This record gives sequence, C-alpha cells and structure tokens, in this order.
Amino acid sequence: MEFVNETGVAAGWTMGFERTGRELLIVAVKATFCIPPESGEPTLDPKQIPLVEADTFTGEPGLSAPLYESDYAHHRPRCDVLVNGRAYAPRGHTVKRIKVAIRVGSMVKEFAVVGHRVWRSGALGIRASEPEPFEVMPISYDNAFGGLERSKKDPSSARTFLENPVGRGFSHSKQEIDGQLMPNTEEVDRPVVDPAGAYRPMALGPLGRHWKPRAQYAGTYDQEWLDYRAPFWPNDFDYQYFQCAPPDQQVPHLRGGEEVVLRNLTPTGFAAFKLPSVPMPVWLIPRRGQFTRVAPVIDTLLIEPDFERFMLTWRATIPMRRSCFDLKRVIAGQMSEAWQRAQRYGNKPYYKGLAELVRVRGPRRPRR
Repeated sequence: MEFVNETGVAAGWTMGFERTGRELLIVAVKATFCIPPESGEPTLDPKQIPLVEADTFTGEPGLSAPLYESDYAHHRPRCDVLVNGRAYAPRGHTVKRIKVAIRVGSMVKEFAVVGHRVWRSGALGIRASEPEPFEVMPISYDNAFGGLERSKKDPSSARTFLENPVGRGFSHSKQEIDGQLMPNTEEVDRPVVDPAGAYRPMALGPLGRHWKPRAQYAGTYDQEWLDYRAPFWPNDFDYQYFQCAPPDQQVPHLRGGEEVVLRNLTPTGFAAFKLPSVPMPVWLIPRRGQFTRVAPVIDTLLIEPDFERFMLTWRATIPMRRSCFDLKRVIAGQMSEAWQRAQRYGNKPYYKGLAELVRVRGPRRPRR
C-alpha cells in the first residue's frame, strides 16, 4: 500500500485492530496553527510539528508527567483538549495565587495556581507554609497534588496516589512530612490542607496510561486473556482508554469554528480565537473497485501558548476487509474534480498540470 500526503501538513498511517482481531487502518493528520492576535484568524505555522511516534515525558518516563502522547491512537470516541503551558501573573506584578481558565466551545475548566510552599508539622498539627510570590509558574502534573510516598524506615513500603503518581504533597506520614513540597495547583474552592486528602490533581496535560481513572478502560489481562485472546484486546477493553485528557477536558469531536479562550495562560493574560474549519479528507483507492472518500474527525486539540501555537489532529479509523493489502493507495488531502473523474473512469493516470505530464512522459517529439 502506498501512502500519499497531499495535505501540506504532517500526516501518517499505522495499523491497529478491533477486539475481534479485525485489522484497522488508522490515518492521522496534524496541522500546526499560529495563535492569532486579538480578533485575528489562525494561520498555518511555517514550522509544522511532526506526528509524535512515541509518548514523551517531562523527565524520566514513568516517573514524570507525560508531555506528548503518541499521535497513533486507534480511536478516540471524543476530542481531547490539552494545554502545555504556564500561569502568568499580571504584567509587572507578582502574585501568591492566581486563577487560570480555558474554554473551548461549551467546555470550561479553571483552577488556582499557587506559589511554592511546603508542609509544616508542629504542635498544632500539619499546615501549609505561606506561598512564595511568583510571576510565572509551570502547570504540570509534576507539581499538581499526588506523588509516591516511601517510608524512610522501610524503603520497600510505598503508597501511591494513583490519580497522579508523579505529583507532590501526598503523604500519610505525619513524622516525615515536615518540609515536603506542596502542589502548585489546586481546585478554586477546595484548597489542599490535608496531605492524605483525596484531591483532584489540577493540570491541563495528558494523563499517564496507568493512572486512574484511565487504567480502568484498558481491560483485564489475566490467564484467560493469555490463553484465548492475546495479542488482541480483552473483551472488556474500552476505546475510552485512548482518551489521554482528563474527563473534564473531553468534548465531542470538534468541527471547527469553536471559540477558544485562555485566561492567565499567556503573558498578556488573555487570548481568544476561533478554531479553523479545514476539510481534511482521506481517499482510499482499492486494488479493485471504486475509490472511497473518508472524512476524519478532529479528536485532539493541543494548545501551547508559550510557543504561540496550537495543533489539531484529524483521525480516520477504517476497518479492513482482510488487511491493508486490500488497498493500492491511500491519499490524505483535498483532490481535484479532475482527479476524481480520472479515478472514477478506469483509474486512469492523473497529472496535476502540464509540467508534471512533461516530466513523467518526457517532451513530445515533433512528427517527421
């Protein structure tokens, strides 16, 4: 099978499978846009970001927050909205606490960002130190509530905050907590006051694949699976597993035209723009029979305010009759009516213009 990218942006394909073992063709297209100035229209970024082939992290894999997840998910039932960025205090000022917010269409998420602080343990119990003032603060699951607690007396004994194993501030040990870092993010109306509390980690990036609540959708990998199902998905696998955003950052598949609003996530404190409406068809040309046009869906929006850019990812998940070898060619991008006519009437050769015809066939020799 030949894959042709006519989009002008990043595009690629991979193979997957359903629970039944039926093969899937997955085509992903990612376009990088510039965040426009106020009231402007987004334009394609001259520097297009390639598709991510493997999960990347802020530090050591498994011990730090996911930064980018692979763009080759099999299928996402909804659209993930993600932000890699920082909180900004008003220009020329420092703050100890500020509220950040994002809105995409009807989806709204906001939380508080707090300056550096530590737990203090004393005669009156455990309390938080006074936050330090800041101008800019990273927003990440690395500095959200959570973490892994190992006992100094017994290093082999550990407790993990499964909703965010890479965070900070979580502890059940009153004797060992003094001086430990607290999270820099928390819910607006529910500040972190108890190191053993069940707080929601507040960040805007992707969740780890083994974190709660995501891991519950991966299914059951037991002896029965090894004996009868491997290497295919278990019967209780749910495609929700491929959603890497937390539930409150998932929306129906975007169509373009939705308004995006960022508050205190940029140096100016405010940014607003509308997502572009860009058709991104995929054409399937079989070895026999007529071509098919597939309309991928937008299932990922990643915003990076510090780089003044955002990325939209379109995905088409196509079940195969037997395998990808059923297809002669897959083309991502808009194709002209002339091309479609050429395919419809006998899969004839198609040339974009006279220059390409001459290049392929060579100059025409005059008759003698």
